[in-house]
Amino acid sequence: MTKCDHALDAPREGTLAQRIKHVADTHLNYRRRAALRLVISFVVTFGLIRLLTYAIHNNLGPFHDIVIGGRSGTVHIHHYMWGLTLIAVCGFLALTLEAARWHPILAIPFGVGLALVLDEFALLLQLQDVYWTSKGMVSVAIAILVGALLLAYYLGQCFWHDVVAELRRGFGYVRRAETSIAGHI
Repeated sequence: MTKCDHALDAPREGTLAQRIKHVADTHLNYRRRAALRLVISFVVTFGLIRLLTYAIHNNLGPFHDIVIGGRSGTVHIHHYMWGLTLIAVCGFLALTLEAARWHPILAIPFGVGLALVLDEFALLLQLQDVYWTSKGMVSVAIAILVGALLLAYYLGQCFWHDVVAELRRGFGYVRRAETSIAGHI
């Protein structure tokens, strides 16, 4: 982490909520807000959906599968469907809205959708419901990996942005060299 540019011992005025908001305004630009919200919404949703599916599987509480259909047959609507919908809507909005101020807002439903999809990754990979089998643990492993990568991005965001900038710069040199060589042929 970089060193803070403000005095840490400077007193802040207001309620606790106002002081926390001031800290967030001081330290979190829109990119860091979006990354933080994405990490938190992903981790919380993944944990909650695991608990919910455990409750459904073991008939705990008022929770049940969502099914459609009548007497001829029912279809279980898996929660990855809701996740794909959230990811698609967030992606569409991120591409069509021209204001970066929307990124921190869109990060929350995107993180929720990503967690819902990755929780059933094994089902999508196997094309059968393996959620409660040993093959279903692939979903947990993938979610842990993605959560770790999201956290690494959040914690090292300045580093990753610099790496991408240098890679672009490097590829720019390659493109210019290719163009120069092609012009001489």
